Amino acid sequence: MNNNSMQSLTNMQIINDVMKAINGEYSAIYCYEVLANQAPNAEIKNRILEIRNDEIRHYHTFSQIYFSLTGRQPTPKITEQCPTDYKSGVLAAFIDEQETVDFYHTIARKYNNTIIRNAFTEASADEQNHAVWFLYFMNHQ
Repeated sequence: MNNNSMQSLTNMQIINDVMKAINGEYSAIYCYEVLANQAPNAEIKNRILEIRNDEIRHYHTFSQIYFSLTGRQPTPKITEQCPTDYKSGVLAAFIDEQETVDFYHTIARKYNNTIIRNAFTEASADEQNHAVWFLYFMNHQ
């Protein structure tokens, strides 16, 4: 494989990973709005909406990265279905946030690009914080 082929393959991997992250954030934004409306009290609802705002910020950051890599806006899709009840939703959110931390750490380590590394490292810290909150919600229902 020549250098151009290797670079093209790496660029496609980056684009695919960023698009997967965009879809995950897009799905979370939708699901957390549903979950917030099912929250048992205003305090938990407000915290879920704060988490949702973080996801919106991640979505915008990753969309900017995608645009800088491709020259076009992403077309996000909801890739995960939202559970229909609060308890299942909180559990699913906790698991998703934990898995996302691992995925974002992998992306941050995988590519030698400071902007990508910093964006995904920062987002992974937020996702870990979100997971702790969802764990708290699971234990205080």
